[in-house]
Amino acid sequence: MIAQTQASNQTQLDELCVNTIRTLSMDAVQQAKSGHPGTPMALAPVAYCLWQRFLRFDPDDPIWANRDRFVLSNGHASMLLYSLLYLTGVKAVNAKYEQLGESSITLDDIKHFRQLDSKCPGHPEYRWTSGIETTTGPLGQGVATSVGMAIARQWMAQHFNRPDFELFNYNVYALCGDGCMMEGISNEAASLAGHLKLSNLCWIYDNNHITIEGNTHLTFSDDIGTRFLAYGWNLIRVSDANDLEMLERAFQTFQETHDRPTLIIVDSHIGYGAPHRHDTSAAHGDPLGEEEIRLTKRNYGWSEDAKFLVPEGVQAHFQKHLGQRGHRLRQKWMQTFDEYSAKYPDLADQLYKMQHRQLPDDWETALPTFPADVKGLGGRDASASVLNAIAQQIPWLIGGAADLAPSTKTRLTFEGAGDFSADDRSGRNFHFGIREHAMAAILNGLSLSKVRAYGSGFFIFSDYCRPSIRLSALMEIPVIYIFTHDSIGVGEDGPTHQPVEQLASLRAIPGLITLRPADANEVVEAWRVIMQLQHQPVVLVLSRQALPTLDRTQYAAASGLAKGAYVLADAENGKPDVLLLATGSEVSLCITAYEQLKTEGIKARVVSMPSWELFEQQNQDYRDSVIPPSTTARVCVEQASTFGWGEYVGSRGARIVMHTFGASAPLKELQRKFGFTPDKVVAAAKAQLAS
Repeated sequence: MIAQTQASNQTQLDELCVNTIRTLSMDAVQQAKSGHPGTPMALAPVAYCLWQRFLRFDPDDPIWANRDRFVLSNGHASMLLYSLLYLTGVKAVNAKYEQLGESSITLDDIKHFRQLDSKCPGHPEYRWTSGIETTTGPLGQGVATSVGMAIARQWMAQHFNRPDFELFNYNVYALCGDGCMMEGISNEAASLAGHLKLSNLCWIYDNNHITIEGNTHLTFSDDIGTRFLAYGWNLIRVSDANDLEMLERAFQTFQETHDRPTLIIVDSHIGYGAPHRHDTSAAHGDPLGEEEIRLTKRNYGWSEDAKFLVPEGVQAHFQKHLGQRGHRLRQKWMQTFDEYSAKYPDLADQLYKMQHRQLPDDWETALPTFPADVKGLGGRDASASVLNAIAQQIPWLIGGAADLAPSTKTRLTFEGAGDFSADDRSGRNFHFGIREHAMAAILNGLSLSKVRAYGSGFFIFSDYCRPSIRLSALMEIPVIYIFTHDSIGVGEDGPTHQPVEQLASLRAIPGLITLRPADANEVVEAWRVIMQLQHQPVVLVLSRQALPTLDRTQYAAASGLAKGAYVLADAENGKPDVLLLATGSEVSLCITAYEQLKTEGIKARVVSMPSWELFEQQNQDYRDSVIPPSTTARVCVEQASTFGWGEYVGSRGARIVMHTFGASAPLKELQRKFGFTPDKVVAAAKAQLAS
């Protein structure tokens, strides 16, 4: 009888907690007059069961390295996550990894859901609110990012774990919906996850059959279970999202599966309990309305007029289970790490530096210097040398390519680098397959796990990566994107493979650094900048064709790259009559033109501008010293779109750029056709002076 009473009390308390999540979500959306109430109402039991009974997470330290990760891929259901962060008492952490002691989310934040400066924005945002593992909202991004998190754990476990010291064994849970399953990126990511047998990865699919336009039968009839079985996943079905015991068995089965990732398909009802919105698209993206909320609360056995009600005992219940479990596991981990540090000090130092985005003290000693060479090197070849040198100094620098490593020259070739695979988790070379979009999102997941991640491909295919690159910038994480074959220099491959508008497109992303170095030594300096970035992603744009390695005894040092733009070659008196501005492969073209103008007595200045973003970060005095406002005769040269150059050459400056797509022909023929020759630059400079 006592056992029955205790079970009954437990059931009532579980239901009380679930309905608290539901009603907080409903009330917040209603007060904001904006949001998505239906999914939090449907999935509250799923999230509750996972967090309360399984998740290894310490609310007092939400950045503990071995915590389980929870990703809300269907980010429109953000109030589900905000309610959990509030009810579990997650503490805020600042950018310097110092626990501040205050709550990550307060009830007042929830009351100001979707309002200016609330820690509860419309979709979950990493760095803005502690306890959020990744920014989500664009559907499919969250689940794809979770694959990177799962890979990171597998790699870190292999690299850091030692007998009797299991530092990394966390799991990754991602909650997703029909929209995530429809997006192509999720299929790319799921395919790779199955191939790699990421057994620490669990996706929970909210199978509610509703999207904004109505029932999914309008557009979607995939057999998701069969699809994931074909990918090599374990499949579990839960027929009722409200059945906590069935959910518990599903999560237990996941934890007992050690040879593949798991998909749990959960049948749910969007807008659960709302008498007129249950199972309708109307519950997806609009507030329920005051009357519907009252009726829904009545169905829940809730006080109909109470708003933002958190019944007594709910938060204590979360603390008793999730809180105490997480605290105990973290304390044990910290004790283990102290012992580990004594036995393996070098590895412990690596882990500390990795987690704090620091670098080994002597990492720069590995950077090479390239001698002057008229024939030179391709940007990709110089980068290969630098990357391999750096990677030997920074063991947590890992990455790969979307099936293009032989072309992008991003393979780590030193002894012991190896290949990451289902059979060998120690490899530092990753093979993402022809999955550019998933690769970029996976890189985000790796970076969020604090390894230093890079990925590569042809520059033209940066278009496939752009949504994930944008999220890298939004989250302020230092992902490294390496793109080669950067211009019409691709030649015979033709306009489908010749990037034109990509530089302008990426330069438009706030917080993203683009770098297009002019020669091998600028590549070295580019990597010097890249590795010291802690909160900014970077796109490194490299040539396929050889670029002359400039004689730095004759021209300025390549270290000027760190400021984004610098005076490479100048008029003898430092007072040029005309400016030649260029990036990448076109810089050497301007140098040739400069030397010709010099023989004719024309005072020119060549400015190498590898990164507009870094240049704009400099003070006005420096910028004016490089591009003097008084010198209005200007020529820019870049094998890319003209867009953006008006900022530097003005409305009257000459622009030797691409105004169309490219063409299929050998490089020298293309250069003549599109005007990228020294004679054209000289003529443009003279025309500027004449006007």
